[in-house]
Amino acid sequence: MLHNDLATAKKNVIFLVLVASLGYFVDIYDLVIFSIVRVKSLQDIGIPADRIESEGVYVINMQMFGLLLGGIIWGIVGDKLGRIKVLFGSIFLYSIANFVNGMVHDVNSYAVIRLIAGIGLAGELGAGITLVSETLSKERRGYGTTIVAVIGLLGAVAANYVGGYNWRTAYYIGGTLGILLLLMRMGTFESGMFKNISDRDVSKGKILMLFSDRKRFLKYLYCILIGAPLWYVVGVLITKAPEFGKALGSTEPLSAGTGIMYTYVGISIGGIFAGLLAQYTRSRKNTMFVFLLLSLISVMFYLSARGITPGQFIWLCLFMGFGVGYWATFVTIASEQFGTNIRSTVTTTVPNFVRGSLIPINFAFTVLMAHFGRINAGYIVMIVLTGISLFATSQLEETFHKDLDYIEDEGANLSS
Repeated sequence: MLHNDLATAKKNVIFLVLVASLGYFVDIYDLVIFSIVRVKSLQDIGIPADRIESEGVYVINMQMFGLLLGGIIWGIVGDKLGRIKVLFGSIFLYSIANFVNGMVHDVNSYAVIRLIAGIGLAGELGAGITLVSETLSKERRGYGTTIVAVIGLLGAVAANYVGGYNWRTAYYIGGTLGILLLLMRMGTFESGMFKNISDRDVSKGKILMLFSDRKRFLKYLYCILIGAPLWYVVGVLITKAPEFGKALGSTEPLSAGTGIMYTYVGISIGGIFAGLLAQYTRSRKNTMFVFLLLSLISVMFYLSARGITPGQFIWLCLFMGFGVGYWATFVTIASEQFGTNIRSTVTTTVPNFVRGSLIPINFAFTVLMAHFGRINAGYIVMIVLTGISLFATSQLEETFHKDLDYIEDEGANLSS
């Protein structure tokens, strides 16, 4: 009987990791699909060539703002009502938005629907990582979150292939994937740690708790700052590959879709190595240090690649992707820093605030580009972001062996 119970529990955990992984697959598919079809879709709805870049920034900023709003909404829902509620609600909203997205004919409608899709997407990664972190043992949760990230990031590969045909069809397929995933989730189960506190008289999902204590606020801020370089690489350096290619004197036009696909392949490979390195060294912080420095080096190679060819671009994208392959490690660190009663709020808002940081990063890059040129602005922003991330990582505690079954006190940074 005990053997059967253990076998059932093991199957449930495997199913949970699979569902979380596929959820992140859909999440990444939709996050990058606009970057892949940006030029084609904007041209199709009548945007002149000289406004493609500026209108593209407008649309993607709306999407990222949606992620910021959704991160807050779904994070609170996850702590107050349960992680499973987020997995169902977020994917439903995302799926509907994507179907509508395939029908837009003007840039403002495009931007508003991307905002709504962003809100829907925002709950996927945080809820999935929270569930996996709270369900697996502290020795194995790093493997679980790595699997989620590696499988999920392959959504970018799928997006590149689908986006290469028809941009409207690409959005319809994204919505269909969401509905299929929604049906799969009927068999998922709630986190035991959440169940243990669901009926207790403790503050759950109270986002103001993150600001009521200085130590807790700084810890939350540092969790956000350590991930910023990744979205700069993907959201600026790769998304605007055609423009960077011109500035570098590329032998042929560079494709953002191709760049995103190979960057995410690199991120997936880097994610495996980052996860294994963290397990081997028993240190997520040291893993972050190594990969942050690697990402800086990779971007230096990219920005100095004068006369770049499409073949060199692919290899550089793989290298840059590998360098920012710390995404799963970074989200796991955030999840491990806080108690069960606010863990979903943190784990959901942190990656979405990092994604949303693309808005000020885009602004800063545009301002610097006007003064120093595209390539020099690229160097400056990457160096500054990496320096900030290295400092933020140094300020966080090592959480590899941390027991996550505790709660945060509302008044101070205590656990019980």
